Amino acid sequence: MSDTHKIKQTMWDKMAQSPFLMVGLTGNDQHSEPLTAQLDRDQVDTLFFFVGKDNRLASGGGAMAQFVSKGHDFFACLAGEIRQDNDPALIDKLWNKQVEAWFPGGKSDPNLALLRLDIASAELWETDISLSGRLKMLFGGTIKSDEDSSHAVVETTAV
Repeated sequence: MSDTHKIKQTMWDKMAQSPFLMVGLTGNDQHSEPLTAQLDRDQVDTLFFFVGKDNRLASGGGAMAQFVSKGHDFFACLAGEIRQDNDPALIDKLWNKQVEAWFPGGKSDPNLALLRLDIASAELWETDISLSGRLKMLFGGTIKSDEDSSHAVVETTAV
């Protein structure tokens, strides 16, 4: 297994544990906003988000999403296109109790929109510093390259 394959797998594992990202459209002055990703293992390089139709991202376009893992040991910046995909079968597949709490009208709520972010590229960082590296950080030593983190720039997050 290559290092790139491993770091991609780590990203999806970490995101499954804590699927919260900051997502924003590129090319405008609007800030990113926190969203909960719905992961579908059948669709590679795609994240899904349930939002209101009046959400600033609902118009779609170029987008960036930033992810920080629960343990703050993995970081990702994902770039791609975001658009609405209101396929009833997909909504049914991704629907859960947490989403239902936001949409009182259920799957047929008139304000419901399912966004999909098709990832075109990503930059991934894993900060799994070794024990000796952590001790050096604590006492001001120099960390060697084999004691620090992993990094990858990828065109696909498929593992």
